[in-house]
Amino acid sequence: MAEVVQAGGGGKKGKKHAKRVGVRMDMTPMVDVAFLLLTFFMLTTTFNTPQVMEVSLPPDSKVNVEVAQSNLLTFRVRKDDAVFWNIGDQPPTKITTKEVQQILEKQLRQNPKTATLIKIDRGAKYQKLIDIIDDLNLVQAKLGQTEKRFSIVTMDDKDNQLIGSL
Repeated sequence: MAEVVQAGGGGKKGKKHAKRVGVRMDMTPMVDVAFLLLTFFMLTTTFNTPQVMEVSLPPDSKVNVEVAQSNLLTFRVRKDDAVFWNIGDQPPTKITTKEVQQILEKQLRQNPKTATLIKIDRGAKYQKLIDIIDDLNLVQAKLGQTEKRFSIVTMDDKDNQLIGSL
């Protein structure tokens, strides 16, 4: 709050001086409000924790990992964001993004040893890859699988010929 202090008009006899008016402002309420706002925003703000995904790499790049064709589920993503899937040597089938999670759940229920291979075109949107990995993680968590088995590879000419006309 503020307080007005009036000084006396003392001085020599016969001369009148104007009275000086002094103002003293109490800053305590403003400091209280500032600290209240500071603590409010500190307590209500959520801090973003870094999201980390663990990646297991083979010890040597020359080591070949053998996976049976019946255990290999392949998703292919073209640059126009079309998604295709197949198991082993079966011909690929075009699906929508919403069907990815259903197919993953069905295949992992039938064969828990299924390894997922995600082949993505270099021109495709990165978000599609993230969506498929998220769906895979959700399904594996739902089924109680702790070991996450998937690989990411760029599509080659053979893959483009295989799904190019579909």
